Amino acid sequence: MTKPVQITFRNMRGSASLEDHVRARVAWLERFHPDLVSCHVLLEVPHRHQAHGQHVHVRIEMSLPGENAVVNHEPSLHGHARDVQEKAHHKDTDIDAAHKLAPVAIRDAFDAARRRLDDAGRRR
Repeated sequence: MTKPVQITFRNMRGSASLEDHVRARVAWLERFHPDLVSCHVLLEVPHRHQAHGQHVHVRIEMSLPGENAVVNHEPSLHGHARDVQEKAHHKDTDIDAAHKLAPVAIRDAFDAARRRLDDAGRRR
């Protein structure tokens, strides 16, 4: 990548472990798409709900030669509750469970980013 990765935290405290996790995922993307020019990752907690935990929104802006791609990842009803180690999994707890842990949200967002870059590569 020609430009360094930019990581922004909004409404949450930044941490070195989250930054390392994001940088590792960007490196993972670069293995599949070496023509990636730049990447800006925004991690934010859109609302401060004390009773429901902290939902994490991840936005990834990527630049390729001649094209830009953006991935917005919000909590969904089909999250990965198995990664949160919930004792009882119910469909109504998916939104809370899947994004209590920011690394789960980051992983899901970068999986979507890889699919988006695959699509861009096929178009070229």
